[in-house]
Amino acid sequence: MAQSQGAGARAGRRGRGGGAARRAERGAVSFETAQYIERNIPNFEELNDEALEIIEANAETILQEVGVNFVNNPKALERWREAGADVEGERVHIPRGLARKLCETAPSQFTQHARNPERNVVIGGRNMVLAPIYGPPFVHDVNTGRRYATMEDFRKFVKLGYMSKWLHHSGGTVCEPTDVAVNKRHLDMLHAHMTLSDKPFMGSVTDPARARDSVEMAGLLFGEEFVRDNAVMTSLININSPLTFDDVMMGALEIYAEANQACILSPFVVGGAMAPVSIAGTLTQVLAEVMTGVAYSQLVRPGAPVIFGAFVTSIDMNSGAPTFGTPEASHITYGAGQLARRMGLPFRSAGSFTGAKLPDAQAAYETANSLNMGLLSGVNFMLHACGWLEGGLVASFEKFVMDADQLGALHKFAQGVNVDTNAQAMDAIREVGPGGHYLGCAHTQANFKTAFWRSEVFDYKPFETWFEEGARDTQVLAAARVQQLLDTYQQPAMDPGIAEALAGYVAQKKASEPDAYS
Repeated sequence: MAQSQGAGARAGRRGRGGGAARRAERGAVSFETAQYIERNIPNFEELNDEALEIIEANAETILQEVGVNFVNNPKALERWREAGADVEGERVHIPRGLARKLCETAPSQFTQHARNPERNVVIGGRNMVLAPIYGPPFVHDVNTGRRYATMEDFRKFVKLGYMSKWLHHSGGTVCEPTDVAVNKRHLDMLHAHMTLSDKPFMGSVTDPARARDSVEMAGLLFGEEFVRDNAVMTSLININSPLTFDDVMMGALEIYAEANQACILSPFVVGGAMAPVSIAGTLTQVLAEVMTGVAYSQLVRPGAPVIFGAFVTSIDMNSGAPTFGTPEASHITYGAGQLARRMGLPFRSAGSFTGAKLPDAQAAYETANSLNMGLLSGVNFMLHACGWLEGGLVASFEKFVMDADQLGALHKFAQGVNVDTNAQAMDAIREVGPGGHYLGCAHTQANFKTAFWRSEVFDYKPFETWFEEGARDTQVLAAARVQQLLDTYQQPAMDPGIAEALAGYVAQKKASEPDAYS
């Protein structure tokens, strides 16, 4: 469906705007973008009730008998003590049933608002929201190869995400811009998401003060009152598996929960290193960690929106490197989806995972396995949906558009099978009869434009035409697609007053302290 850059609607909800905002809206670009996925296919339910009940009981035993560590966070320890947990030093032993009871106030789904209201996303239920890669320090493209990421690279990725039809979310740290000071780069990244795109975005979590900056910048963009009452950011809170909650991540969680902003509570699990090698054992630890994190968010603010996260990979026992697209990771993700649904929480997992160094056959196989597994497991928020290379160390421009293109196939698959009168095609079968063909029949003519999903990257031409055009492989075609998207990019309109306020905030914050690179 056609989407416009809703500056006027945004100004209306803020009580700001006026003529400048309306002029900006009239001059905005309109292009086709997809609504978040609403599944019309069943989830893959791998575990039976007995298995799920065993895992849930064992997770409760871990919380009560083994406990979890809250490191360098006296306030968190006091909250748990007041809630009825047994606190010994930094170890918190949670009585059976307490964590799960606390989780009950977390919403089963919520809306994350975008600055263009037409691009709001609903996270939970039968929905799936797709967001790009998060966190790599390196980037790769076909011309310059592998190198450290810069702020200019970051801005290019935000533009590509904005222009990608099947991507619903702008994401967060799409790459880590190493040419900007560590203590200031979050400001530039947030500013890029807020101004170069009008899709939803993520806040900073690398320090509680940076989370606070994120909330304050969101207040400038949306209005402070709107932010108090609505989720405008979804941010990633990783748990230090096994069973450890550090003060940096929990400090950021506290800021976001207090501000009514959404957080993904996600163990970072590498099977055999940070979790048991067995699927059931890993699922038990994942559930214990997520229950603890979600419960703590509700101690901070009951009703704060949260997502049950599970980042799962196994380990190559020869090299020690993580592996992706494996059967074990799929089993764990399917099971984690079932556990999340039993808790009534939105589910985050999966992505365009691969250990490949280039967007090659290995990357394609592993990514396809991971993306399809995410769809079937009932994922509601898929971070890393496009651009992932080399185990997440690299954000690839070519793979970004290759993956973003394939997300269109997920949209089509998720529609399921239509059996209305038009889909039954009985008139077409009667018209063509035995021995005919359907190319010219009325039904084909009426439906051919929408009947089949079609890639905007892959080559379907006959061999002779493909050869005459340079025999380009997929990486070369993707590089051309990257350039085409960047060449046609036009920045979404923004109220000049809001733009000035955001730029001023960033400049003032950056000038207020010296650069730090560690």
